[in-house]
Amino acid sequence: MKVFSTSVVRQLDEYTIKNEPIASIDLMERAAIGLCKKFLEIFSSPLPVYVFAGPGNNGGDALALARMLLQKNYSVSVYLIHTGKLSADCEANKNRLIEKFTGCLLDFSTDFYPVNFSENTVIIDGLFGSGLSGPLSGIYAEAVRWINNSGKTVVSIDIPSGLAGEENKDLSQPIVKADYTFSLQFPKLSFFLVENESFVGKWEIIEIGIHPEAIRREPTDFYFLEKKDVIPFLPERKKFSHKGTYGHALIVAGSVGMAGAAVLSAQSAIRSGAGLVSVHSAAANRIILQTKVPEALFENDKEENLISELKNLEKYTSLAIGPGIGTQEKTAELLLHILPNIIQPLVLDADALNILSKRKELLEKLSANTLLTPHPKEFERLFGADENSYDRLLKMQLLAKNLHLVIILKGAYTRIALPDGSIYFNSTGNPGMATGGTGDVLSGILAGLLAQNLPPEKAALLGVFLHGLAGDFALRHQSVESLTAGDVVENLGNAFQSLREQ
Repeated sequence: MKVFSTSVVRQLDEYTIKNEPIASIDLMERAAIGLCKKFLEIFSSPLPVYVFAGPGNNGGDALALARMLLQKNYSVSVYLIHTGKLSADCEANKNRLIEKFTGCLLDFSTDFYPVNFSENTVIIDGLFGSGLSGPLSGIYAEAVRWINNSGKTVVSIDIPSGLAGEENKDLSQPIVKADYTFSLQFPKLSFFLVENESFVGKWEIIEIGIHPEAIRREPTDFYFLEKKDVIPFLPERKKFSHKGTYGHALIVAGSVGMAGAAVLSAQSAIRSGAGLVSVHSAAANRIILQTKVPEALFENDKEENLISELKNLEKYTSLAIGPGIGTQEKTAELLLHILPNIIQPLVLDADALNILSKRKELLEKLSANTLLTPHPKEFERLFGADENSYDRLLKMQLLAKNLHLVIILKGAYTRIALPDGSIYFNSTGNPGMATGGTGDVLSGILAGLLAQNLPPEKAALLGVFLHGLAGDFALRHQSVESLTAGDVVENLGNAFQSLREQ
């Protein structure tokens, strides 16, 4: 799914109105029908609803929704808040509302006085949509404060009032804190940024029938990664194939005491379809690895407790380096020596990234399309701190383009920055995956897919999606507290099967 800037979304609305064709008031009615349907799905029994409507088209959406909820026998009180003229469609929906339901609307144009909310109340925020150009003040700010202090469930239409669709530099300004956000047709870029979580809540997409040709033709750098996007990337498994068909992945992982990282990475590479998987690890890890991952070939380092050598790399189809290798001097010297010479598809994770952070000039010597998989702290060590998540997003985009790398920043909505300037936000995964070892699992998945000659960009998108999807399957049998990295590995088969069934 494409993710557009708020200015582009307005252009898409205009294209739809002109080329469907459809009147703007009818497009608003269509949006309200979708909003009402979603509202009824979540709040299935009639309950008191307080609708806060502003002077623009977001307010028009709210007024149309209020009318439809009244028709469904909900108790609805409407507060129209404005300091001047209403938009034409907002005015039209105000008139439609009061013609059918007299006495449900209060008009506030100067002061907003306290509202005594009923028990089990839901508040609908339709003050301002994504077209807001500055911080809320005056009567609008007062209304936001009342909403946020109400203690009631809040549903925002399209975007929480006061929140910008892209960058938000000052989050101390009045912004509605929604429990749910019903976004029209597309998610907003700001929904994917960690600092906005407390405002957006759980968001849902409401289809309103934007013209498909307009969506297809309009370029963007940002995408929300969905199942349909990655299904075409699944490697084909032919009947007369053999293990050599699906490549040989090398996992370089595990200093002494960190054998678990090597185990998880190797298991994941195997379960991702690699024909052969070898593990190079500290000699001390031999028994653990050969016991826990008998399917993998074990190659021990000459050093008992660390990794100091790698030989005959040319026989491998793909490599993943980093999980649990440590940053000892011998290990660092090894990476500094071999990284510029690796030509196979390569994944760098964990301690490999920490080593790189101390020799950043090596980033420019990595082969094109090398995959880097940092978590936020590793990203900061590599590329410096950022003022906010939006700045980090733009930095990722620029770095991936300039260095010709694939950068995978792990976390909620794991984002994948590709060398062509595009950024994908992953739709799978859950908070239970915020636990040790899940990053090692991702490294193994990526190495396994790369071993099968999947292009790095496709391997990154498919691998991240599968990783999160396996975590979602695991959560069906665990809680967010109890889920482990091993659970993710065990559910990779379910994730693959889910994609192949489509």
